[in-house]
Order: sequence, then C-alpha cells, then structure tokens
Amino acid sequence: MTAASEPLPAIPLESWRPTKETLHRFAQVVGKVALAQGIRRNHWWHMTYRLTARGWTTVPLGTARNGPVFTCAFDFFDHVLRIATTHGVEVEIELIDQSVSSFYGDVMNGLSDLGVDVVLPHPHPFDLPDKTRPFEDDTEHANYDPDKVRHAFRVLSQVGQILEEFGATYSGKISPVQLFWHSFDLAVQRFSDRRIDMPASVDSVTREAYSREVISAGFWFGDDKVPAPTFYSYVAPEPGGLSDRILRPPAARWVSAGSGHTAQLAYDDARKADDPVGAALQFFQSVYENGSELAGWNTAELACWAGITDPVLEQPFADWPR
Repeated sequence: MTAASEPLPAIPLESWRPTKETLHRFAQVVGKVALAQGIRRNHWWHMTYRLTARGWTTVPLGTARNGPVFTCAFDFFDHVLRIATTHGVEVEIELIDQSVSSFYGDVMNGLSDLGVDVVLPHPHPFDLPDKTRPFEDDTEHANYDPDKVRHAFRVLSQVGQILEEFGATYSGKISPVQLFWHSFDLAVQRFSDRRIDMPASVDSVTREAYSREVISAGFWFGDDKVPAPTFYSYVAPEPGGLSDRILRPPAARWVSAGSGHTAQLAYDDARKADDPVGAALQFFQSVYENGSELAGWNTAELACWAGITDPVLEQPFADWPR
C-alpha cells in the first residue's frame, strides 16, 4: 500500500527529527497563549489542541467579558498559523522559513494587531533541553519541511480516529482526544470519581492533571527517551500487580516509568499486524481492562459500546466483540 492508503503510515523519528523539534516549539508558543487566554477547565483541557481536517486548533480563547474571542489554528496544507476572531478578522503567520524566534515575534504581533492583549508569564520552552532560553532568542530551531509536517499530520489524524473509536466505548468522565503541546503526545483520558490525595510537595501542574483516578491512552512520535513512535497507556495511581498482567497484542510490554509502569506498543509493531487499527484498539482495551479491574471500577456500568448509552438502543450491538 502507498503511504496515502496505509491506515498507519511509517514515520521513523529520525526521518523528520529537525522539523519535529521546530514544530514542537511552535506548538508550545501557541499553547502558552492558550494557557494564558483560555477559560480554565479541569485537568488543563483548556490549553490543549483539537485535531481538524487541516491541522490542529486551540479551543475558543478569551472570555465573554474580555474579548475578542479567538482561535489559533495550524493549517498544514497552507502551512500557516491562522489566528481568527469572532469579529470576522484574522491574520495568517507563515510556518515555512521561520525560526522559533521569528515565529514567536509574528504570533505576538499578530495577536496585538487583532486587539488581543496577552502576556506570557514564562515565554520559554517547557521541559525541553533549551528550557532556559526565551523563545525570542531561539534562532537555532528553524527547520520546517512542509511535506514531512503534512505526513506527520496524516499519522496523527489516523491515530486520533483510533483514540476516538476507543473513547466511544466509555460513558464516564472522559477527556476529548487532545494534543498536549508540552509533551507533544495525542491522548484521551478516562476518569473515575475517586479523588487522589497527593503530598503538598507535588507541583500544581501534576496535582491538577492527576487529581482523579485516571487511565490514559495515547501516542507520541518518539523522543530521546523513547526513540520511535509508540502507542502508550498507563493507570494513575497504579494499582498493585498491574505490570504482572498480560497485554494484548503479544508485542505490547510493560516499561518501568518513574515509580510505576507504562504499557507500550511500538507503532511499527502495530503496523505489521493484519489489522493495524485493531491491534492498537486491542492494546488500549487490554490496559483498560486490567487497570479498571484492579482499581475496582464498575466497568459494566461505564461501558458504552458503539457510543450508545441507552440499553434498548444498545441491543442490536449485543453481539459486537468486546
């Protein structure tokens, strides 16, 4: 199959690492705008990106009291960041031939031109090797290959629909499928209503992210720690015995991560399966089944097969594989 027809096209990390490192920082620049201007939602959902047919976008930013309301959308076909307001005006910022420094300057100027008054409290990368260098000083990261970006976007779009399909089987509190710009991973989180007590020493970002028991499923393109594209899933807090449980498909494995474990399925192993999409779904489901059972979730009540919660409407789907 050609890359255009493959459910999961190949994307080795080294094939686009310089472009990825630049794009990641572009995403952090705009993500910090969303953090500053978004209406705060639980678990930081206001600052993440949502996938579109052309790229990814912030949620609507600004408030009804202090406008304008606006969005920042990356378009990976026109290769621009499009900042648009509900006043019907917009600016477009080119992505090609930009350093992080020039991109940051264009974003801040563009927001000002649209009447958006925003100050970033910490205009530096988050949790990256150059985290002490301000965006405005970063002329090092200036690689943007449009073909590679468009290809990476196709991969992310395919994975996004897999996560949407997985998320559709759960009727409890669940996040949107969202791109986290700080870690550059796409994920969906299932929550129970169990509150998690944490020591006072835990930082505010972590406290909000993990204030409720959660089972997360996601994908990242790879980095220095995991140098290949990978599907992942974990349970927080991790119940005892979880890493002893068998994962599906057989290529999946438990990996030590901090004081706990993360389940991983190499993206390329999923690609080798007769049904790559099914392999990824099987992986996410196996972690959820193991984690929710050990944590004592009422999985029968939380099940939502084919996105249906009404027990009468669900009957035609009773024979679906579960």
